[in-house]
Amino acid sequence: MAQLDTLDLIVLIALLIGTIAYFTKGTYWGIPKDPYAASFANANGAKAGRTRNILEKMDESGKNAVVFYGSQTGTAEDYASRLAKEGSSRFGLKTMVADLEDYDYENLDAFPDDKLAMFVLATYGEGEPTDNAVDFFEFITGDDVSFSGGSAAEDRPLANMKYIAFGLGNNTYEHYQALVRKVDAALSKLGALRISAAGEGDDGAGTMEEDFLAWKEPMWTELAAKMNLEEREAVYEPVFGVTEREELSADTNEVYVGEPNKNHLEGKSKGPYNSHNPYIAPIVESREVFTVKDRNCLHMEIDVSGSNLTYQTGDHIAVWPTNAGKEVDRFLNILGLSDRRHMVISVKGLDSTARVPFPTPTTYDAAIRYHMEICGPVSRQFVAALAAFAPDEASKNEMARLGDDKDYFKEKVSNQYLNIAQVLERVSEAKWANVPFSIMIESIQKLQPRYYSISSSSLVQKSKISITAVVEEVRVPGSKPNIVKGVTTNYLLALKQKQHGDANPDPHGLTYAITGPRNKYDGCHVPVHVRHSNFKLPSDPSKPIIMVGPGSGVAPFRGFIQERAAQAKAGEKVGKTILFYGCRKPSEDFLYKDEWETYKEALGDTFELFTAFSRETDQKVYVQQRLSEQAALVDELLQKKANFYVCGDASNMAREVSVVLGQIISSRRGLSTEKGEELVKSMRSSNQYQEDVWS
Repeated sequence: MAQLDTLDLIVLIALLIGTIAYFTKGTYWGIPKDPYAASFANANGAKAGRTRNILEKMDESGKNAVVFYGSQTGTAEDYASRLAKEGSSRFGLKTMVADLEDYDYENLDAFPDDKLAMFVLATYGEGEPTDNAVDFFEFITGDDVSFSGGSAAEDRPLANMKYIAFGLGNNTYEHYQALVRKVDAALSKLGALRISAAGEGDDGAGTMEEDFLAWKEPMWTELAAKMNLEEREAVYEPVFGVTEREELSADTNEVYVGEPNKNHLEGKSKGPYNSHNPYIAPIVESREVFTVKDRNCLHMEIDVSGSNLTYQTGDHIAVWPTNAGKEVDRFLNILGLSDRRHMVISVKGLDSTARVPFPTPTTYDAAIRYHMEICGPVSRQFVAALAAFAPDEASKNEMARLGDDKDYFKEKVSNQYLNIAQVLERVSEAKWANVPFSIMIESIQKLQPRYYSISSSSLVQKSKISITAVVEEVRVPGSKPNIVKGVTTNYLLALKQKQHGDANPDPHGLTYAITGPRNKYDGCHVPVHVRHSNFKLPSDPSKPIIMVGPGSGVAPFRGFIQERAAQAKAGEKVGKTILFYGCRKPSEDFLYKDEWETYKEALGDTFELFTAFSRETDQKVYVQQRLSEQAALVDELLQKKANFYVCGDASNMAREVSVVLGQIISSRRGLSTEKGEELVKSMRSSNQYQEDVWS
């Protein structure tokens, strides 16, 4: 073998380095930064290189209390902000709100004993942490957790930390409040001192707000006693400064009129597209899939080719909505801002830790239309805070009563599903011009993307995503009837009407700015991103599957069956594929009725569809009844390790299906009811039983 001289070695090493550099670009170097994060930094006046050391941040900003949040939809973040504001205004705490994913946790063992940590944690999906809390959860609950001081778990390294915890959950889910309970246990195990009992808010029972209010009062009492805090009269202290910029107009290039970040503002939208940065996707197809005039269900095809957005069958697509023009007008009008709706404003955090929830400079109209959840539920605490800014004494007294009396508030506000502008209108028709816009920014959640189960197969159409969405409308009876309309589904309906030739779509009397900021959405585009899910087909297509999906809950199963039909056509062995589907009447709302026949042709006897129609006869029939009728088949497939899937309503259908499945297992196998329930739980733990449900 020939000897390598020095020059040969140099050339070989250079080639090796070049090859490694080429294949690691975008993984270890040359990683594109999140453009949204940059725009938020600019909006808040923050500097690059922001510290990930929470103790350093607290010292720099003079804080003695931090409220961490783990939030998926913005609700936990909202409660965290409310705790921080109340701690500051009532007890003089120097508070800050912190996103769990923005900081490291290895130095929590150095947390000073004169400071306080609060954790507001939502449980997501099947007992999972929210996306922004994953790293924290895995760290704090890990078996081999270790801290920068070198202490191990058995050394109780968090002995100096005082903490408070509140959880957000839904009792219709199997793993109710799993996150806050596990984090609470882990912190206690590591030596941290919990000041007061952990609180739990239940969205499933519709008592989240009252649970929070009932928990926080005794919590503040205990905290004040243990940390020697003195309560004072709470006075509104703005978190944000809002400045009107008369020298700018809405047409000025630097002004955001709904764009989510700087790249979109400059017309240079680029990935990665995610929950901070949507892709403006063309709608290539839209149609109605109900055959009745008084109800709507949409099927849409969203083109993501060229965006680098990818999905797998069973994932979710997020749609970024805008508020309806009618509600934007109502909000502006009651605050006396109608004439200044296009006034340019700059919003700045008055504290170095405050995050402006949207990019600025912007306009009142754009902030309200694109960024604020103005149609969301109203909290009693928020109503009480607005009493001080009422236009007259009678209105002030009414707002105070609504804020103090939970039964009265339930009757007048909660049961009527009123949004905040409607509350103000009903209390007084006079303009609420004294309300600072800053308190609205602070107290109203950020307008959140809505997630829909993707109803197509990535194997069949990898660059085109299907959505199946029922257009929502709730009619509330009473002396002043109120009709609550779904924000996003009616927005999608307007887009569908536009695509089908309606020049001025107004679904259910609503209008939308469907052309987007500066007409960048061109009438038939919609901002989206993809969220990956654990709701997945088995990797082996020969494995049997059982699916239960009434109504629009059938959406992901359309994708599942579409995929299996394509695999069968390609000659692959496909296992038994069973779908239990339900709707009101086959003549009205039988989703994809013709498609199931097409899939049946491809899958043959492998595919079976069992239907349940709740309004076809006097005897209502639901999917759980059909499931029980097919007990022998269901148990046979489960014995063959079939995967079991449920999609749809969590509060009733999904819970009842779980009960019926336990009954099937116990009766068919001669087991006790308790043993049947235990086996269903075991299926969940092993991922054999999967749910994609909502309440």
